[in-house]
This record gives sequence, structure tokens and C-alpha cells, in this order.
Amino acid sequence: MMNRDGAPTDHDHDHDSDSRRGATTLLGVRVDHVDLPQALARIAGWVQTGAASQPRVRHVVTVNPEFVMAARRDPAFAAVLRRTDLATADGVGIVLAARLLGQPVGARVTGVDLTLGLAAVQPALRIFLLGAAEGVAAEAAEVLRRRTPGCSIVGTASGSPDAAAFPALAAQMQAAGAQVVLVAFGHPRQDLWIAQHQEALAAHGILVAVGVGGTFDFVSGRVPRAPRWVQRIGFEWLYRLLREPWRWRRQLALPQFALLILIERLRRLLRRRPSTS
Repeated sequence: MMNRDGAPTDHDHDHDSDSRRGATTLLGVRVDHVDLPQALARIAGWVQTGAASQPRVRHVVTVNPEFVMAARRDPAFAAVLRRTDLATADGVGIVLAARLLGQPVGARVTGVDLTLGLAAVQPALRIFLLGAAEGVAAEAAEVLRRRTPGCSIVGTASGSPDAAAFPALAAQMQAAGAQVVLVAFGHPRQDLWIAQHQEALAAHGILVAVGVGGTFDFVSGRVPRAPRWVQRIGFEWLYRLLREPWRWRRQLALPQFALLILIERLRRLLRRRPSTS
């Protein structure tokens, strides 16, 4: 929950103990040690058990270096990330940084991975796609239905993170009987929006909200994803930059993140050196 200034309050969200077990902190941002099957199982478990006992929406975030750098600039966003129920390693930079610091987080779990995986969970989760440009969420829903027969995409909306738009969006999700909402407003807006409306979303029947960034663009085919081999070697960011050179300002976060991680690595090495005095 957030106060009227947009900053999270100090309300204790009473996280499950498993959401804090096995995590790495990178420059102040938590990343949980989960692979895709574990993340999907945790989300499905919240849906199955949460209806009768949950006063708020479970918040899932996919962390990349841009998130970490944004959190360093924005205390409200940093506080939201600390309070999430599940934080997966989205960017390969997160995986490599954690490994360099001797705290490996395991495999990447991207917004695309989560979206495709959640559509395939059985019994089917009732999923609502919210965000992206006009029509993109609907196109992504059609692709998911074709790829995963039996999935339950109960509604879509381009929507807006503006406060004035929330009542209509919440009513639309409730009328659709949605349990999980995938929010594609981009960071940090999508996660600030989820945090601000956690209790209100729960009152409208939502159990889990996942910030998925540009996922609907990829799933719909509007933006082609990098070939699998490019993803494996960790250069998906470069592939996207070459296709969308206007993103170069956002990519400046990557060298800044890498430099801070190297400084942290050096600091830890110096701390471990025995004193020669």
C-alpha cells in the first residue's frame, strides 16, 4: 500500500517465509533464487490457496539492471521492490552480476517466460492482460490461445496507470473473473501501480499481479525476440538495441550497473584480504 504522496507505507505485508528463503541482494535490490518451474508453482499455489485468506494481491517483479539503477534513483520504487512477494532474474546482467559476487541466482525468468508459462498452468489460471499500446494485449491473447489450447485469457485492456482509469479497469477485471493480472505499463510505472492498488485489486478478486514490461509486444509478434542462440550468450539486449536504436538512452543503465557491480566485487575482495600489519 502507498501513501497519498505515492511512497509505500510501512504496513507489514506478512510475506510467506518461502518468499524470503534463498535470495541475493544486488545493489540493494532482492532477487529470489527460483527457476521458471519454481516461479510458476509458487504463483499457482498462491492462486489455489489465496482466495479465502488473502487481503492483498501478491506482487511479482522481473528484475533487470535497469530496475536496479532506477531503484537507486527512486526511493519509492526501491521500497516497492523490497516488498514484492517474488522477484525473478529477468536480465542476463542480473545472472552474471550475482555470479560475479559469489551469490548465483540460477536461471533467468523473464516476463515472456512467465507469461507463456502461466498460460500453460493446469488447472488453467484466469488471466487478464493489461497494458501496452492499443490492441497489442488482444493480439498477445490470441497468440497465447493458439499456442496453448485450454488456457484461460479472460480479458485484455490497453488501459493506463493513471489513477482516474483504475475504477473502470478494476471493474472490467472483476467482471471477467480474473485471478492473475499481467501488467505491461513498463517500469517503474507498472510496479508502482500494482503496489498502490494491491488491496483494491484484491477486493476485485485479483490474487496475483505480475509486472511484465514489453512482454505483450514480443508475444504478439509486434517486436521479434532475439534468436535462441543470441539469448543463450546474453546478447538479447544488443539485438534489441540494433532493432530499436532509440532505446540507447535506456541502455546506458547497463554500463553503469556493470561498473557498480565491479566496484562491489573489488570492495568484497579487499575486505577479505588479511591484514599485513
